[in-house]
Amino acid sequence: MPPHYSEQSPLLRDEYHRADQTTIVRFDKEGDEGNPREWSSRRKTSQVVQIFFLALVCPMAASIFAPAIDQIAQDFHSSKQIVLLGQSAFMFGLGTGPLFLAPMSETFGRRPLFVLCLAVFTLLQIPIALSPNVATFISMRALSGLVGSVGVANGGGSVFDMFETHQRAMVLGVYLVAPLFGPTLGPLFGGLIVGSLDWRWIFWFTMVISGIITTITFLLLHETNATIILSNRKKELQKQHPDTHYEVEGVGDMSIPRKIAQNSTRAVRILVTQPIVSIMSLYQALIFASLFSIYAQYQSIWSSPPWNFDKAQVGLAYLGPAVGFLIVSAVCVAFIDKVYTSLCRRNGEDENDGQPEYRLPLANIGAVFLPVSLFWFGWTVEKGCDWPVPILATAFFGASQVSVFNPVQTYYIDAYGSSAASALAAGAFLRSVIGGVVPLFVGTLYESLGYGVGTSIFGVISIVLMPAPLLFQRYGRLLREKFPFHP
Repeated sequence: MPPHYSEQSPLLRDEYHRADQTTIVRFDKEGDEGNPREWSSRRKTSQVVQIFFLALVCPMAASIFAPAIDQIAQDFHSSKQIVLLGQSAFMFGLGTGPLFLAPMSETFGRRPLFVLCLAVFTLLQIPIALSPNVATFISMRALSGLVGSVGVANGGGSVFDMFETHQRAMVLGVYLVAPLFGPTLGPLFGGLIVGSLDWRWIFWFTMVISGIITTITFLLLHETNATIILSNRKKELQKQHPDTHYEVEGVGDMSIPRKIAQNSTRAVRILVTQPIVSIMSLYQALIFASLFSIYAQYQSIWSSPPWNFDKAQVGLAYLGPAVGFLIVSAVCVAFIDKVYTSLCRRNGEDENDGQPEYRLPLANIGAVFLPVSLFWFGWTVEKGCDWPVPILATAFFGASQVSVFNPVQTYYIDAYGSSAASALAAGAFLRSVIGGVVPLFVGTLYESLGYGVGTSIFGVISIVLMPAPLLFQRYGRLLREKFPFHP
């Protein structure tokens, strides 16, 4: 099982001999280049940039075909609702994949999972682009989402591997832009492509981009999981000194199948036994459900009177949430560490020993922006207001996404330490599955109730969940102590 080390004590220590003459393999206390937390800033930056782009491209594929839904339905002689299953299938894969990819990365390492899944994801774009019917399209999309979830599953764990607590929030703030910004950026590219080309070019474009990233990661991405690095070091030492017994602390000679069995339940156990993860993941699921429901209707909304946008203009309409997203991302990156440090000092705590709850204050911004933006967008579309008015509402919606997701994801990583990848996977499962299923029914909802009332339903639910970040900021520590998690 993975080593249980405290962030208050160094991960890097010299090898030493126990009384039974077993040599324990550890990192040196200082200057061990094998330790990811001792890597140079340049090397760490290289790894984060690669993880950022792979976590951007795969979620981007979830919604990239949204502007082409009508065109695909016409080509396959199918209904729009059936074609939407292609989005839901991808989201289901994106949600379920991390449940086993995250533990697999803790068993086999981050790098092998990243490279293998990216390669398969790239190849799967070929049968999607060449799909002869809607059944092939949906099934290949499901598989694509499954392997494409690797960035969501393992990116946060990789950041945890390389950075100490007081360094981590800013890096996570940059990394977390990717899996959240991807679904907004995708339809922008998709709209521009289908404005002049056949819808199948969307997936050729995805294949080229993901192929480039796969090649780069194969050549330049390094292993960051401390357990795997030390286990490989142990094997080398064992070859050099066969008469000496080496052991990595906290890692027994457990068989691979047993390790997989032990690790594979971790994400599910976190989701089921940790109230904070369960409720905040439900909150994130609401945001994803709202996001993909609105995006699924974008073509219908903006191509209708009084706006009558063409396909390229519909694609550009996605710049609304993108602008809000990027502005507040910059705010979160700039201030989340400052807020954390300020709360640590106020409570007389060291920066490396602060409470994970100190990451949550900025989430309260998104808790306010979310219902405001949903009511604003729904009713201005319903009343046919000039296009800048509802577009501005989507900017606030984009802002709400990142100001909830960024602090909450950082909180998961601080709270669950070496099980961070599994904690993130638990959250990804709930939000992706709900975010994939709800849009299937929203079209009928909007037809029956209109955009004002239909979107207001999401707004009312967001008001009910609005106090969650504030309550967990105050009482989260008590809940963690009452419901401790044992990996």
